[in-house]
Amino acid sequence: MKVLVIEDTVTSAALICRMLGGMGLETVHRRDGEGGIEAFRQSRPDLIMLDVVMPGMDGFEVARRIRQLESDGEWTPIIFLSARTRDEDIERGIAVGGDDYLVKPVSEAVLKAKVRAMQRIAHMRASLVALTRKLDEANRELTRLSAFDGLTGIANRRTFDATLSREWRRGARSGASIALMVVDVDCFKQFNDAYGHQVGDECLKAVARALAGNTRRPVDLVARYGGEEFAVVLPDTDAQGAAIVAESMRRAVETLAITHRHSTAARVVTVSIGIAVTRPERSDDGGFATLVARADEALYRAKRDGRNRWHLAATTALSVVQ
Repeated sequence: MKVLVIEDTVTSAALICRMLGGMGLETVHRRDGEGGIEAFRQSRPDLIMLDVVMPGMDGFEVARRIRQLESDGEWTPIIFLSARTRDEDIERGIAVGGDDYLVKPVSEAVLKAKVRAMQRIAHMRASLVALTRKLDEANRELTRLSAFDGLTGIANRRTFDATLSREWRRGARSGASIALMVVDVDCFKQFNDAYGHQVGDECLKAVARALAGNTRRPVDLVARYGGEEFAVVLPDTDAQGAAIVAESMRRAVETLAITHRHSTAARVVTVSIGIAVTRPERSDDGGFATLVARADEALYRAKRDGRNRWHLAATTALSVVQ
């Protein structure tokens, strides 16, 4: 434990340093406030013994400045040393950031007891800070996990809902269009039945990676919508842009060449995609239900037309969202 002693009286400082040294503590001595503050910056002591009455800057001001130098979560115990015994002096010392107040001349027994008490407090506080940090990390991890699908690792339905709601309101304010795609793995039930659920899970992971790998901007979102369905939110995207993304995703999944002998669409795993594009005309969340419904209808049309394709809902039907 390193102790910074800020004391202008040489004999008093020598006595205190000797007593602290007898406790096995390392001491750093400074004779004025400016020097004490600089020593604090350089050595970051574990404890500060601070005289109140010093030439120039007094101990109260030194304590106040030291507290300002401490970073968030940092705390260095400060014990004031003074011949003053008035209640208002003690009260002021605590108010500016002190933790205890010793009257000079200091008794060696009292000094040892105070230092040990501060050591215990510092240790308990350090343990509490460490625990708090672990809890913060755990909470951040839980928050992260709650936003992603456990199987595929991409965003989950909860994140999709929140993103679509946010982008819908943003589009209503800015006048920007928004595109939504609903993606379905073709004949996935037959795939699961033929190859088993474990292979089916690996298939969904690969499809998710292929879809996510074909988004072009950080604001674009690919989420697992449920089962073998995925959803893609493309903010500030028109029908032409959405169609280009849809085709690149369809081709990427087909290129995976995952064998699917029981599909009516191809001999490999493919996807069908429904696309809906609109320009939000009001900021409340209820309006985007029509967008989702139109994307679902477009998906049904793509599947009815033979699967392994995308279909774009008529944009005129979405120009006004009821």
